[in-house]
Amino acid sequence: MFDITLLLVAAFVAGALNSVAGGGSFLTLPALVFTGVPSVVANATGTVALLPGYVAGAWGFREDTQAPPGLSMRRLVVLSLLGGAAGAGLLLVTPDTLFRRIVPWLLLLATALFAFGPRLRGLATGHAASPLKAAAGVLGVAAYGGYFNGGLGILLLALFGLLGQTSLNAMNGLKNVVSALLTAIAVIIYAAGGVVQWPQALLMMVAATAGGYVGARAARRIPAPWMRAGIVATGLIMTAIFFYYP
Repeated sequence: MFDITLLLVAAFVAGALNSVAGGGSFLTLPALVFTGVPSVVANATGTVALLPGYVAGAWGFREDTQAPPGLSMRRLVVLSLLGGAAGAGLLLVTPDTLFRRIVPWLLLLATALFAFGPRLRGLATGHAASPLKAAAGVLGVAAYGGYFNGGLGILLLALFGLLGQTSLNAMNGLKNVVSALLTAIAVIIYAAGGVVQWPQALLMMVAATAGGYVGARAARRIPAPWMRAGIVATGLIMTAIFFYYP
């Protein structure tokens, strides 16, 4: 009973966190590992569980979502699916020990990019990203998301900021759309590779969906500076945890 409660609570909070700041996998992954699931399988299972939360979060931000400069929504969809498929395929061939070692470095990179995103945009004022660079950025981040998913929201927010988006609510809406797309294709590949524990995944889906919608609607009323500070703090805390508990 304790394991079920832990997974439900972790999934609900993770769904809300993903819809606002990203980092939901930082909760679902440890919760699954704590209940005895191997880390690579826990990563895949937690990602499956968070898919409905991404969809719910995207719906919650539906009034604000718009494509970033340099990309159409159609192209964004294709790039998200291609990148997610590539990352998921890579996860299937990654040894569990190697996966544990690289995770905290990926999180640290994502947090740094988001924290310094406004300064980097200032340096690039008047120089909009070319469609090719924008496409390469989305493809690369989508591959990261298909591989690990943890910190994906932070990395997507950083990318959209660098591409020229200025509204944090618009960035959050688009972040959930891209996350849902790349996670959907990754889930298919995970399932085909046999690395998903479906009883836990289905249980956590329900809680993550509720958390994703609640988080998205609440975030639209939070001042942008507070939200940005919370995103950076989340990234730093979770990075430190993964360094300490590899």
